[in-house]
Amino acid sequence: MRLVIQRAKNASVTIDDKINGSIDSGLVVLIGIEHDDTLDDISWLVAKLVNLRIFSDEDGKMNKSIQEINGQFLIISQFTLHASTKKGNRPSYIKAARPEVAIPLYNQFIQELKIQSQLTVETGIFGTDMQVQLINDGPVTIFIDSKNKE
Repeated sequence: MRLVIQRAKNASVTIDDKINGSIDSGLVVLIGIEHDDTLDDISWLVAKLVNLRIFSDEDGKMNKSIQEINGQFLIISQFTLHASTKKGNRPSYIKAARPEVAIPLYNQFIQELKIQSQLTVETGIFGTDMQVQLINDGPVTIFIDSKNKE
């Protein structure tokens, strides 16, 4: 499972010209799910995400977690995070999980994030064409892959 995490001043996701989710200060999280991801990947990533200290403290240092600033999450599914560009110019998405595997894991990720963080969690809709807008604060963008946790 891969996450691209962006610290945002505000963000929204629009589907069919209608805002589906929006946040003020917090994190936009793009999530890509592989066919062999499990609940263990979710648990590890959610704990990491909730405790990641990437918000500024009183001295301007990245020393606070999203919980400490009472931030919000915007979660967007994005299978293209598993694109392989090794051969040719057309990316391959062979590692990305099929919807029957990915959708339950995506929903479980959202549920676990709500439970562990006790913060607002907004989302897009899995598998739809979405337009995501954000003001990346910093900019701060972090990539985490649950297969690289050691």
